This record gives sequence, C-alpha cells and structure tokens, in this order.
Amino acid sequence: SYCMSPDLSQSSSSQVKVFESAWNTVNENFFDPNFNGVDWEEMRSRYKPQASQAKSTKQLAEIINQMLAELNTSHTHFYTQNEPAYYQIAGIFRQYLLKDLKPFLPNGKLEYTGIGIYTEEINNKTFIKAIINGSPAEKAGLKEGDQLLNVEGQTFQAIQSFVGKAEQKIPMQIKRTLDSASQEILVVPKVFNPATMFLDAVKNSVEVIERDGKKVGYIHIWSYADPKYQEQLEEELVYTRLKDTDGLVWDIRDGWGGASPDYLNIFTAPVPTITSIARDGVARENQLQWQKPVVMLVNQGSRSGKEILAYGFRKYNVGQIVGSQTAGAVVAGRPYIMPDGSLLYLAVADVFVDGDRLEGKGIIPDVVVPLSIPYAQGVDPQKEQAIKNTLKAIANSPPA
Repeated sequence: SYCMSPDLSQSSSSQVKVFESAWNTVNENFFDPNFNGVDWEEMRSRYKPQASQAKSTKQLAEIINQMLAELNTSHTHFYTQNEPAYYQIAGIFRQYLLKDLKPFLPNGKLEYTGIGIYTEEINNKTFIKAIINGSPAEKAGLKEGDQLLNVEGQTFQAIQSFVGKAEQKIPMQIKRTLDSASQEILVVPKVFNPATMFLDAVKNSVEVIERDGKKVGYIHIWSYADPKYQEQLEEELVYTRLKDTDGLVWDIRDGWGGASPDYLNIFTAPVPTITSIARDGVARENQLQWQKPVVMLVNQGSRSGKEILAYGFRKYNVGQIVGSQTAGAVVAGRPYIMPDGSLLYLAVADVFVDGDRLEGKGIIPDVVVPLSIPYAQGVDPQKEQAIKNTLKAIANSPPA
C-alpha cells in the first residue's frame, strides 16, 4: 500500500522535478549532440532513483553534479543557494537572469552575507584556499592555509554560517599549523553584492612592492567577466597607482574568467605617445601602453577567458607566466534557472583558440611553482616567485 506522509512525497516529487529539469536542459542545450560519448538517456535512469531519495537540497545537488561530471566538461555544474558561486554566477549574468531569479531571492535582492573566502576540502578538512582582497576574512587576519574547524561551534558553511549575521562579531575556530592548538578569530561578515564585489577586490589588491631600489606593481583581477575590470587595470597602469612602477605582476588566479582576448592590447598593441603641454609649460606624457616588464600569475583556478589571455600572452611573448597549470576550462557556458531557483551552468558552445582546443588541457606556466594549501600560514610562493622574476626582467630590460 502507498503510505507516505504528504510532505515527504511532496518534497521528493519536487526534487525529481528539479532533476528532470536539469537533465532536460542538458539534453536540449549541451554543445555536443553526442554528449562527449556518454549515453545521456542511461544517465537519467541511473541517477533519477537517487535524486528521488535525496534527503536535502545539498544531497540532490551532489547527485545532479555526479551526473553532470559524467560529461567530463567544464562550465557544467549545478549550483544551489548554499554557495557563494551561485550568487557570483547570477551576478555575472544578471542582465538576463535577475527578473526570473527575483522570486527565489530573499528580499528579491541578489546578495549574500559572507566573509570573502574560497575554501577547499582536503582529506575531509576544510582549508582556506584564497582570500578576497579587502574582505572581512582579510580584515580579521585569517590566512590562506588556515583550517576552518567551526563557526560558533557549528561546521563551517559558506552561506548558512553567516545568514543574518552581517556586521556582527562571529567567533571562528581555526588551526594555523598542523601541530598548533586551535585559536579563535572574530570575523565580522558583510553583505556582498556580486555586481560590485570583484571590482572592489581588484581595487583593494593593488600594491607597489619596493625591492632592490625598484618598484614592482601588483594587481589581482579576481573576475574578468565585465569590461570594467580591464578598465580598472588600464587606469591603474596609465594614470594612477601603478604608473610609476618598473614592472608588473598581473595576477589572474582564482575567481572567474570572461576575459576578452583584446585585453592583451595594452601590452601588445603599439600606440603613439601623447604629450600635452598646458599653460605652465610642463610637458606631460601619457603612454597608453604598458611597455615595461610584466609577469602573469596563474593557477588551477584561472579559467576560461583568463586561459585565453594566458595563451595570447605566451603567443605574443609578452612576458613570463608563473604559477601552476590553468584549469583547462575553455568552452562557453551560460546559466539556466531550475524550478526551485537553483542554477544549472551549462557548456553551450565549444571554443577553439587559433584552432587549438584548450578544454581539458590548460596552459602550463614557464615557471611552475606548486602551491600547497594546508597550513600555508598565508605564505604565497607563487606570488613571491612572480615578484622575483619581475625584478629579474626589470634588471634585464633596456632602459626606456
């Protein structure tokens, strides 16, 4: 006999609905009609029973992502409202998503409360992989490599741990080294607006590092999914904080891709120098092109459009690439909204760069510097190497 409490059957049928919607979206829109050699019908029958048994949104997401992983293609992932990436992707595509997403967003606003970190699970422990510049995590003194033990006594969760807690002092237990005792750090979460957070992070990342009588400029472009990030880079290089530096570290690790190949122009396209002389008789030169040494910094989190930049950077001999191999995630993706407001990000077009397919390959740096995350204590050997190589390139470059 069929006896199931109504709320249970309701939840399992709505989960099946989300599952079916995800399967169908792939079936109709995935760029490869052969599904990368996978029998897509068979995937439906293999994973659907598990989806109907899922006990939570998180479990359902894990099952859908296992099914999507069978396609072995980047830009193909199911995101729920329990992760910052959901809000960040929605932010990137907000022009055509926002209207339909509104009903699913608390207060109808695209925002989330968090501390501004990327984490990685390693041997069932959660470690901080990257910290967004100017974020609450940075202000609180958290470091890359810290192990997150708990937040207010509960397991760390990127979204749930901080819901409704913006501007409050929240205790987190962390371990900085393998052998140290746990320590408490008070962090004050803030409300992030995905439309502006990465521009703030780029502005907050800018540094001038003085060493050996030289000035090395540094900027971290967290996301390239909008021309405004490139405009910020160019403004810093031509007019403001980085214009008097002797060389540049262009950090494109982690975050989001989206870069357009013409962003290389400031390093490669020859342009005339403009000299203006005002009433005071002083000649002021504006060089709208960066002709000094530049080193590009990449890692496994450099994806998509950023990898196309790395490809061009090497092809046109702009400078050295330092870090670890890029993601090999170069197809075109777009998000689809599922019936419960979750997002399916899907590869909808294959991409070739000068006839090369970078998907699954990525770019191997000229100078490979491995990065071990656990207990790194904030030490960043990749950045350090990039600074050294920039200094070397400055020493070897002909005087302007």
